[in-house]
Amino acid sequence: MSDLSETLATAFADETDEAVAQEAAENIAAFAEEYDEDLTSDRVTDLLADAPYDGFDRQFNWVIGELAAENEDCTDSRPFRIDGFGELAADPDIGT
Repeated sequence: MSDLSETLATAFADETDEAVAQEAAENIAAFAEEYDEDLTSDRVTDLLADAPYDGFDRQFNWVIGELAAENEDCTDSRPFRIDGFGELAADPDIGT
């Protein structure tokens, strides 16, 4: 586990249950590894505080969307969201 994911898991634990906090922290760390190596826990928690939704899952998914929008290389943030692609999404492996 990276320092980023450990720090965020602790921060997220105040907002949601331990399993969701851990998943969210790992998703942020995976996003950072793939798209933004300079991403800090402060940036993530600041965005989370500014999220325009109620409920940690929706707030977190908004944060991921914002981070993806800031990064021109990330064209799909769904793999990093709490629910991933979701049950109504098209299969990401079809057509590739």
